[in-house]
Amino acid sequence: MLDKSLLLLPVLELAKRIQSREVSSVDLTQLLLQHAQACNPTINAYISFRADKALAEAAQADAEIAQGQYRGVFHGIPMGIKDNIYLAGEVTTMASKIHQHFVADSDASVIARLKQAGAIIIGKLNMHEYAWGISNNSPHFGACHNPWNLDKIPGGSSGGSGAAVAAAMSTISLGTDTAGSIRIPSSACGLVGLKPTHGLVAKFGCFPLAWSLDHIGPMAKTVADAAAMLQVIAGYDPRDPTSQQVDIANYSAHLTADIAGKVIGINEEYFFHQVDQRIENLVRAQIAQLEAQGAIIKKVSIPALNHAEYTELITSLSEAAAIHHQDMQQRPDDFGDDIRLLFELGEIPTAVEYLHAQQLRQELKQQFAAIFAEVDVLIAPTLPILPPDIGSATVDLNGETVDLLNHIIRFTGPSNLTGFPALSMPCGIIDGQPVGLQIIGPAFQEAQVFHIAAAIERQQQFDYQYAARAYVEA
Repeated sequence: MLDKSLLLLPVLELAKRIQSREVSSVDLTQLLLQHAQACNPTINAYISFRADKALAEAAQADAEIAQGQYRGVFHGIPMGIKDNIYLAGEVTTMASKIHQHFVADSDASVIARLKQAGAIIIGKLNMHEYAWGISNNSPHFGACHNPWNLDKIPGGSSGGSGAAVAAAMSTISLGTDTAGSIRIPSSACGLVGLKPTHGLVAKFGCFPLAWSLDHIGPMAKTVADAAAMLQVIAGYDPRDPTSQQVDIANYSAHLTADIAGKVIGINEEYFFHQVDQRIENLVRAQIAQLEAQGAIIKKVSIPALNHAEYTELITSLSEAAAIHHQDMQQRPDDFGDDIRLLFELGEIPTAVEYLHAQQLRQELKQQFAAIFAEVDVLIAPTLPILPPDIGSATVDLNGETVDLLNHIIRFTGPSNLTGFPALSMPCGIIDGQPVGLQIIGPAFQEAQVFHIAAAIERQQQFDYQYAARAYVEA
């Protein structure tokens, strides 16, 4: 019987043991399934498990590895996947009532790439219904709980992915991100989560929320794990009209130590405005440490950020409403109350307002691109607030009660509008809850983002196993 402490290890460490055949994929998969199933009544990270299929796939992986056919880091590695990403011939619910029995004809692009890499999918992870929310409090499948504090939201919409990795119920996972749905739960659950450049990771076979804002990316325990996952899932797929044909860098090769001379951009007016003072202090402390290592700190101005919240709102509401228009006409009561209201609001903006928002969006993208001619990356808080209790629509911000939804996506939404890569990673703990720092980079320069993230990871030395140990050692 394997020691449960194996579940605390990052993917790269597990991969070494599987490659050397010190650990079998079947044994690791069985161990992960048992742990995830035991924790799920408490955390509710999974909507469904595929134990028999996963164990059969793990046995095949073991046979291939024994025959010298090792495929790489993810060969034989078990994980859960967000339940809006299709597995051929299997149910994908989108955490909805309407699609509770939906079966896809083919694998999503990212699933095909993971299978080619030899990964084992053990189940489908809980999420906010149709990925349209940040609490992961589902009327159909129940609330997902934050492993750091079970009373708190795990963030959303990829809350199941965040909670599963944080509680060692998955070795790593994928999330989707339309206004922050990878980075919000990564911040709330103490993970490294990357929203890649729009078009780098193909979205074929992922149910859309807002097609021009949607992204798929890794949610991991470490920067190195996230880089390894991106290496597998990045790439062109003609079935996704937004997919881009670009050279794929060796992301893992850029996790080096030297950051002397790197220029870090800081935007005070937007990304450090209305922030929990404790969060701001943690983020600024990491920036100061980067400067002490030789990085150059440069303040930058991005005036178009003044319109970012309006632009994100109009774009996401309009596109989401278009996608769900027919079901809203025919079966509105089958949506959860919160997202039904959003889809109703999405019918209100006019074509003129939508197109005006796209003009503002282009202006924002151009200003960000101009800034990246001067700096290597921007650094900001991921969230301006700490995640609240499950069921709360408001949150405390420096002693003031404010609307949760409006504030939790303020710092993540701009990178969906521009399509530029943005990574959230832990930078400390406040009141027992992890806090995220966000690194935003130029288009298709994920390697640069990972480089800075690795430097922060080394100086921060965040204990990513902290929450998981309580569940693994129980």
